[in-house]
Amino acid sequence: MTTLPTQAARLANPVAVFSGIDKITGRITTFDVYIGETVQFGALQVTPRVCYSRDDTEAQKTTSFVEVEEITLDRKIRRIFTGWMFADSPGLNAVEHPVYDVWLQSCKGKSDLPPPDSAANSQ
Repeated sequence: MTTLPTQAARLANPVAVFSGIDKITGRITTFDVYIGETVQFGALQVTPRVCYSRDDTEAQKTTSFVEVEEITLDRKIRRIFTGWMFADSPGLNAVEHPVYDVWLQSCKGKSDLPPPDSAANSQ
């Protein structure tokens, strides 16, 4: 009887970690975004919907479903990316924009930034 290997369980994380480059300045920035929240990077708005990783005992496979919108010069918002990003293949589904590129770095369980709910409650 042949046994198949068990599939590694994916873990849903509350925070997605992205990197972005401003091609004009050459500056690379790493930023945390809570799932369901939107963070602005230059003229882009990045919103992760889910961020999955695996247990530390498994080979890592980090994925996130992301929506990215651009704020145009005439202040209109247009969606430029909707789909899965893969941390182990950043060039596969990274957001490539004339000025900014954004890609998934990792997922994590907590951030140094306060969660959106606690930020609203502390005011």
